[in-house]
Amino acid sequence: MSPQSNPEVGAAVKAADRAHVFHSWSAQELIDPLAVAGAEGSRFWDYDGRRYLDFSSGLVFTNIGYQHPKVVEAIQRQAAHMTTFAPAFAVEARSEAARLIAQRTPGDLDKIFFTNGGADAVEHALRMARLHTGRPKVLSAYRSYHGGTQQAVNVTGDPRRWASDSGTAGVVRFWAPFLYRSRFYAETEEQECARALEHLETTIAFEGPGTIAAIILETVPGTAGIMVPPPGYLAGVREICDRHGIVFVLDEVMTGFGRTGEWFAADLFGVVPDLMTFAKGVNSGYVPLGGVAVSERIAGTFATRPYPGGLTYSGHPLACAAAVATINVMAEEGVVEHAADLGVRVLGPGLRELAERHPSVGEVRGVGMFWALDLVRDRGTREPLVPYNAAGDAAAPMGAFAAAAKANGLWPFVNMNRTHVVPPCTITEAELKEGLAGLDAALTVADQYTE
Repeated sequence: MSPQSNPEVGAAVKAADRAHVFHSWSAQELIDPLAVAGAEGSRFWDYDGRRYLDFSSGLVFTNIGYQHPKVVEAIQRQAAHMTTFAPAFAVEARSEAARLIAQRTPGDLDKIFFTNGGADAVEHALRMARLHTGRPKVLSAYRSYHGGTQQAVNVTGDPRRWASDSGTAGVVRFWAPFLYRSRFYAETEEQECARALEHLETTIAFEGPGTIAAIILETVPGTAGIMVPPPGYLAGVREICDRHGIVFVLDEVMTGFGRTGEWFAADLFGVVPDLMTFAKGVNSGYVPLGGVAVSERIAGTFATRPYPGGLTYSGHPLACAAAVATINVMAEEGVVEHAADLGVRVLGPGLRELAERHPSVGEVRGVGMFWALDLVRDRGTREPLVPYNAAGDAAAPMGAFAAAAKANGLWPFVNMNRTHVVPPCTITEAELKEGLAGLDAALTVADQYTE
């Protein structure tokens, strides 16, 4: 597909959106959504024919890019055969999707409960944990995001939780490791890991181990800043959970299906959780799908006791057909290996080279096709480019940075004082270098706000 200029259609699309679409996470009268005319591979374009290289992967879900022909064909073929069917039946697309996912999950996570997306996957994982243990509490990290539904947003740590925080959801938060902005006065990764685990142990002790059903962590926190945990941390959490009979839940909604250069980020750390949530990359977002991968032990709890939960569209045939095609494409085309290779060879070195030249970059961190630049006013003090949860004039530097990126044909993913670099895992080396050049130009604008 190639972009065609059609401003009148674009204006009509925009007018209908502004008249009738209620947008998430937004003050409705203060937003100006771009009218998108089409997308293919790593790019999309508007109705004026302007093309953008997508460094957001939609919302970190187009792992195989837009409009992959094999996945589009699989959806069309499934629609012609069976568009939908109730979840209580055995359906070929659903069974095959579950088999392919279970084949790739770590350890004994061999049972797949399908949901419509990541937030409801978190909801059901926590429900399973509470029913399995008979305990009420869930521990989660402050620097985290787990979804927008009621329980998922309550276990979220970032400010999007605040307006919906019931304060009675049985959630206790703790600090997970993040050396660049350490809460433990650590100077090395080893210190950060040891002190974070000690802090978690203390939190559990004071909350009462027998009251805690689950600890939920993003394997690599995503929206909060892509902080790769230090060696030994996740293994340490696993050991703590085993010792206290706590269910260990890993949220792989962002990191799953190749994003970190492995099928699941848990494989980077050699850990096996009791429950693992997924969504997004499972079918590149072509049709809404998520799920929970369930261990043998927790599945056994519901062997003769009904699990009190379900969804009308659990394992929807169109979504599952898209998942089957996506997983097969990733295997056939070496997408996971491609993401790992480009991360090590091109993206990581390219971002670190930018950091050397731009005083606004405080830290570069990431793995595979999952990176972030921490933007600062002062490298010495590590003062963020904008304050925590900034809005209005206080957020202007990040707004100027994002506008400069778009002006250079790059669509960024910005959050607070960070820009995430999360292109499709199928991006080419040439496209990646083009994106780094656009990022270079945008960072010169951020540099103007440094001291």
